[in-house]
Amino acid sequence: MTARDNRGHGPLLPPKPQPGHGALRRGRISIPNQIYNVTATTQGRAPIFRDFAAACAAARCFEEPVLLRDAKILAWVLMPDHAHWLIQLGKTSPLPEVVNRLKSASARHANRTLGRTGPLWAPAYHDHALRHEEDVQAAARYIVANPLRIGLVQDIGAYPFWNAIWL
Repeated sequence: MTARDNRGHGPLLPPKPQPGHGALRRGRISIPNQIYNVTATTQGRAPIFRDFAAACAAARCFEEPVLLRDAKILAWVLMPDHAHWLIQLGKTSPLPEVVNRLKSASARHANRTLGRTGPLWAPAYHDHALRHEEDVQAAARYIVANPLRIGLVQDIGAYPFWNAIWL
């Protein structure tokens, strides 16, 4: 006998896999000392960080030792609706914990500045573990050049929301 759906129509089929946040997490592992290029977007890609004070409040969190613990931010940029971080993990905190602490703290501070509550960041994020042959400084330059590529500024020195350890 074939199982039927709850209305008595047709065979019961397994649910189709859904793309989205779960797909981003599939296969994700955290490797101690590994360098990851991470991108997080705001809810609905809302340009929250066009507000200078909110961007300042969020950006202050990105290099906070209490949040990073034994991880290091090698480079970062905060865009109006997303952030890029080049993170080198330490030995104790897996990548999801580091990203969660960065997103949570920056959301709390930005929300307080804006007088708002609720989620600020989208629940998921994208990460890419840099391979041995990839140039870490080239990845950092790519991250930091985001404001130039989308035309926010003509000179990266004019954009206040970025940093890299090589400066």
